[in-house]
Amino acid sequence: MHLDFSPQDQQFREDVRAWIAQAYDADLRAMMAQSKNGYLDKAGQVRWQKALHARGWAAPNWPKEYGGPGWNATQRFIFQSELAAAGCPPVSPMGLKMVAPVIMKYGTPEQKERFLPPILASDVWWCQGYSEPNSGSDLASLQMRAERDGEHYILNGSKLWTTHAQWADWMFCLVRTSRESKRQEGISFLLLDMNTPGITVSPLPTLDGPMPGQQEVNQVFFENVRVPVENRIGEEGKGWTYAKYLLEFERGGTYSPMLRKQLAKVAEIAADQPADDGGRLLDDPAFRRKLAALHVRTAALEAVELRVFSGVESGSSIGAASSMLKLTGTETLQAASELAVEAAGPAALPFVQDTWAGLQGREAGPRVGPDYAAVLAPRYFNYRKASIYGGSNEIQRNIIAKLVLGL
Repeated sequence: MHLDFSPQDQQFREDVRAWIAQAYDADLRAMMAQSKNGYLDKAGQVRWQKALHARGWAAPNWPKEYGGPGWNATQRFIFQSELAAAGCPPVSPMGLKMVAPVIMKYGTPEQKERFLPPILASDVWWCQGYSEPNSGSDLASLQMRAERDGEHYILNGSKLWTTHAQWADWMFCLVRTSRESKRQEGISFLLLDMNTPGITVSPLPTLDGPMPGQQEVNQVFFENVRVPVENRIGEEGKGWTYAKYLLEFERGGTYSPMLRKQLAKVAEIAADQPADDGGRLLDDPAFRRKLAALHVRTAALEAVELRVFSGVESGSSIGAASSMLKLTGTETLQAASELAVEAAGPAALPFVQDTWAGLQGREAGPRVGPDYAAVLAPRYFNYRKASIYGGSNEIQRNIIAKLVLGL
């Protein structure tokens, strides 16, 4: 494939840059500068996504018939690259990038009409109900029961590590509807209203600590929760098939634009920090080798992403390539977060929670070191999860060994 951009592509890039300069205002930039995980609080996130929707750009991967912009693979890549370069927040993936493709492919016409427009407009917030206390990477072992009662399923059990469940209006959920056959064949895919009686959301504190508006993961408990059968996607017992299709979108994202932004930030920090010889850390040969190695990995990853998404444009499934992208992308993200902490040095070590305004009703206190250092340790700890969610990187290696190498 050709990796050069045409004059039309370059003009598209300029149009995207001009729109970002207008829409991504100072308030949003300030909030993102203090985000540990790259997202805003719900109000800020909805505000940003609605701005994208108003421009017709909220769902670059959606087909035009469902409200997408009808872009080709190159335009989508340019768009994501420019968002990342400007430091824009990514869209919440649960609705726009994960459940929506499943509804498009396997949903009924009524489900498409009911669910897709509010997902596109960010009027309805979604969360993912996959992992359970004893079912993480071995997702097929999930135990949450869904027993048929006329035109409803009755759900009992719990889901774990449920990102932003406290904000969610709806959940897409894997449940066990049968124990009589192979365990993958007893799983169904349900859509459920989070306001249904019997659902309790309990926050889970994480190692990166509390920050205002950035509570991330939860455990969700279900006690005799009634879900209409009409909210099931596809056939009963076929949920494993739909879940695997969804995971291609969860795992197979674009990592290189975000990595380029983060490595540029690392260089900016290193230019501000002293080296042992009194010069700039950025000029230290040992540090520059580490930074250059990550730039090389990012360039290689970008080339693979372009090849994969070009293939998708021609009708190929992303398939096992999603595992390759997820494996390399998450490991490089973690390495970049480690190098950022190293660059900031002692300034990154203190994690004083009182320095975030609004935490437990208190005003922000003084920070140790420059403002950019305050989020580096929380981000480092937060990114430890990147090689676990969506299937651990050990699982990704197994998939690659089986489906790519034939082992």
